[in-house]
Amino acid sequence: MSKEKPPEPLDFFIWTVEDVGLWLEEINLGGYRQIFKENGVNGEYLEGMSMFTTEQILRFIRRCHMKWGDFITLCKELRRIKVACLKGEQKVRRPWWAPACLSVVFVKVAKRNRQSRVVSLKLEP
Repeated sequence: MSKEKPPEPLDFFIWTVEDVGLWLEEINLGGYRQIFKENGVNGEYLEGMSMFTTEQILRFIRRCHMKWGDFITLCKELRRIKVACLKGEQKVRRPWWAPACLSVVFVKVAKRNRQSRVVSLKLEP
């Protein structure tokens, strides 16, 4: 395993497949890194999982050969990231595809719109 820095949680929706792999290592689900990579699971895919139907969830679990407990861990960690995002507890970074000259503009817009990225999140008492 390389000594790469784990991706910033706030911008999980722009994670690459490699970023997702590093995050899986960080949350002790590194055994799924290769299968997630083979299936092209990136941050945008992870963000969309909150709107999956039961059939889509089952298909994902089968395709990635996940244990139920590991899937629950994955969902809990995603929820933790979304809560941190909603509360504004983490830094925003410019996506890899955005030109450096737009860094300041992107960060301002991202901070203003960060809550819109987690509209599917339901906070429980």
